[in-house]
Amino acid sequence: MREYSGSVFLADCPARLAIEIIADKWAVVVLFALSRQPCRHGELVALIGGISRKVLTQTLRRLQGYGLVERHTAGGKAEYALTGLGRTLVEPIAVLTQWAHVHGAAVAEFRDS
Repeated sequence: MREYSGSVFLADCPARLAIEIIADKWAVVVLFALSRQPCRHGELVALIGGISRKVLTQTLRRLQGYGLVERHTAGGKAEYALTGLGRTLVEPIAVLTQWAHVHGAAVAEFRDS
């Protein structure tokens, strides 16, 4: 396992920032949705089940603030896409998604028992 020189317990630790970003369930889902292709706001709402327009807007703004998502406007229509930095999270999110696919049923079973 890789060791880090800083402590994840410190408020200014970069690892803690990464955890803060991915701990938001909507952030991870939006990043994963945008990993396939750039999308307009309405397309993301339709693609992501259960997210409201307001929460999607807040999530996109937060991800823009982290430099992970960018907004482009062409012909009066806005489109969102991952930045180069945002693309670096696609692989870790895919690993978490694979873990959930393999172990999700066991977690749900334990939770429900």
